[in-house]
Amino acid sequence: MNRLIDIFSFSEDSPLIFTQADFWVFFAAVYFIYSLLYRKQNLRSAYLFAISILFYYKTSGLFIGILLFSTVNDFFLGKAIYKSKSDSIKKTLVAISVIINLGTLFYFKYAYFFTESYNYLFQTDYEVINYLAQWTNTWTATDYFTVDKIILPVGISFYTFQTISYSVDIYRKQIKPLHSIIDFGFFVSFFPQLVAGPIVRASDFVPQIRKHINITKEEFGRASYMILKGLIKKMLFADYIAANFMDRVFDVPEMFSGFTNIMAMFGYSLQIYGDFSGYTDIAIGLAMLMGYKLPVNFNSPYKAIHCGDFWKRWHISLSSWLKDYLYIPIGGNRNGSIFSYVFIIVFTFLGAFAYADFGIAIIATAGAGLLLIVTLFSSRIAWHFNRNVNIMITMLVGGLWHGASWKFVIWGGLNGIGIVTFKYWRKISPYENSKAWYALLWRIALTFVFITFTRIYFRGNSMDHINRFYQQVMTNMDWQNALLVLWEYRVVFIVMLVGYITHWLPYSTKDWIEGLFIKSNMIVKGLVVIVVAIICYQTYAADFQPFIYFQF
Repeated sequence: MNRLIDIFSFSEDSPLIFTQADFWVFFAAVYFIYSLLYRKQNLRSAYLFAISILFYYKTSGLFIGILLFSTVNDFFLGKAIYKSKSDSIKKTLVAISVIINLGTLFYFKYAYFFTESYNYLFQTDYEVINYLAQWTNTWTATDYFTVDKIILPVGISFYTFQTISYSVDIYRKQIKPLHSIIDFGFFVSFFPQLVAGPIVRASDFVPQIRKHINITKEEFGRASYMILKGLIKKMLFADYIAANFMDRVFDVPEMFSGFTNIMAMFGYSLQIYGDFSGYTDIAIGLAMLMGYKLPVNFNSPYKAIHCGDFWKRWHISLSSWLKDYLYIPIGGNRNGSIFSYVFIIVFTFLGAFAYADFGIAIIATAGAGLLLIVTLFSSRIAWHFNRNVNIMITMLVGGLWHGASWKFVIWGGLNGIGIVTFKYWRKISPYENSKAWYALLWRIALTFVFITFTRIYFRGNSMDHINRFYQQVMTNMDWQNALLVLWEYRVVFIVMLVGYITHWLPYSTKDWIEGLFIKSNMIVKGLVVIVVAIICYQTYAADFQPFIYFQF
C-alpha cells in the first residue's frame, strides 16, 4: 500500500515514465477503475481529466498551474470566438489566444535564447530573472519558487500547439466549442500523449470525447502490440546503444576517431527514432486501450526518398500542424506575405550577426533586401522566391520549436535547404522516374545520410562541441582501426543492424507480424510479453534515460 501511495504522490526523483515499473503499476490501477465507469460519458471525462492532471503533477509538480491556465483561457476564448457575429472580433479573439499561448511558451522556453541573443547583439549583460516566480513568491509570502532561473515545464510545446489548434479550428468552423470545461481539460491534458506528443488537433480528438466506447478483442491486441513495440524501440534500440556507445563518443568526440564519430551519428539516428517513435507507439497503444485514437506520428521515415518525403513521415503531427497553421496561412507555395518578407530580413540579420559580425550581418541583410526588391521587377524570380521562402520559414520555425538555440535553427535551415534543393534537382535527375531497385536504394541512402549528418546540430551540446566532431571527421578518420572499433562494440552494432533491418522491412511483413500477434491466443500473447519484459530488463540502463523529446 505504501508503494502505491508513493507512486501516486509527487516526487522530483520519480516521475512517471513509460519505461519504469511505477508507471505500469499506476496505469494498472487507473485502468481497473476506468473499466468500471467508461460507459458513463460525464464520469469518464472527469475521471480521465483528474488522472491526467495527477500524471502531469507527478511529472512537473506545481507547473500544473501553467497547464490549467492554458486550459481555462482557451476554453472561454473558444466559446467567445464561436458566439461572436463579427469576423473582425473573431480574428481578434483568435489573435489573443495565439498571443497568450505563444507568449507563455516564449517566456518559459525562449527567455534565455532571446536574452543571450540580445546581449550578444548590443554588448549588454542582462541576466534572466523569473519575474513570474518572484511575483508568485511575493503574493503567497513564500520563497518556494526559484527566481534566478526559468525552468521549462515538461510538454509545454505540445499542449500549447493543441490549445492553439482548438481556437483556430473553431474560427475555421471545423469544430464547435465544447460545452464542458471538463471535456476540454481532458482534451488538453490526456496523459498518454501529454508530455511528448503526438500533437493532437482539436478537430481530430474533440469528436471522440463523447463517443460510445467499445474496445474489441482486435483493438486490445493491436494496442498491446503497439505498447510492446514501443518498449523495444525505446529500451533496446535507443537506450541500450546510447548508454553503451553513443553517449561515450558524444561526451568527448575528440577522444575518438572520425570513423567512430560517424558510426555514433548513425547510431543516433536509430536512437532518436527508437526513443521518439517508441514513446508515441506506447502513447497510441495506451489511448487505444481506453478507446481513443491518436494520430500516427511516424511512417518508416528512413524509407524516405527525399527530404520532403522524410518530413511527411517523421513527427507527422508537428509537420502537418506547421503546414496547416503556419505554412499555408503565410502563403504556402503560391506567394509570399508581409510576414514572410519581414521574417527573412530580421532572421538574416540576426543569424549572420550571431555567427559572424555586424559587418557581415549588414551585407547579408542588404543582399536579402536586394533580392526582395528584384522580385518586384522580375516575375520569374518572384515565382521561384515565393515558392520556396515559406518552406524555409516553416523549417526554421520547426527547428526553433525543437530547442531554444541557434544550432536548432541551423538544423531546421539545413532541412529546409534539403527540401528546396530536391524540388529543383528532381527536374534534372537522371533517376527520378526510374523504377529500378538500385535507383530507389540510392535515393533512400542519400536522404538517410543527409538527415543523419544534419542531426549533429540536434545532438551537439554546443557549437564548440559540434566543431570538435567535424574536426575529428575531417582530420582523423583512422581507417586502419575501423575493424577494431567494430569488434570492440560488436554487440552495439549488431543491435543497430537489427534495428535498421526491422525498420526497413516491407510494410506487408510488418503487417503480417502484427496480425500474427493480434490473432494469437492469450497464452502466446502472455509469452511474448514475458520475452519483451526479459529483453527490456536485460538492456535496462543503470542511469535513468528520459525520453529525448521531454526537453521540447
